[in-house]
Amino acid sequence: LENVDQILRSARLSGYLYIRTVRWAVLPGEPPPLDDTDVDDWLPRFVVFQGPCLFFYLLSTDLSPQDSTLLLDIVEIGPLPSFKREDEETHYAFYILTRLGLRYECSSSSKIQVDSWLSALQTDCKLGSEATAPNGSM
Repeated sequence: LENVDQILRSARLSGYLYIRTVRWAVLPGEPPPLDDTDVDDWLPRFVVFQGPCLFFYLLSTDLSPQDSTLLLDIVEIGPLPSFKREDEETHYAFYILTRLGLRYECSSSSKIQVDSWLSALQTDCKLGSEATAPNGSM
């Protein structure tokens, strides 16, 4: 746990967010993406914003992240409409688009948490909130 403690001490932001990853740009030879808008595929992940990178862990106690992305690879960030989960709890959401064709959709029942992530990422990625994305709407 010393490793986790050290990472969290140097992290700009960290916490659990619900995440779903979508490939928004089809790679050569890939079939087109399926329309899965009716599927609740939001998975809880422990997200750490440390240095020039975002790390996605399954649990806060994991030693290695499941996924990561460099801030330099982020091309767009923005809010998504809030929505209700199956438990009827409202979730606030935002998206992150990377130059590698990945779209991370992140949500939380805490609007303050989502606003904090949006503000920190937009500031560090030098992307203003006025940036609108052609792929930013659900």
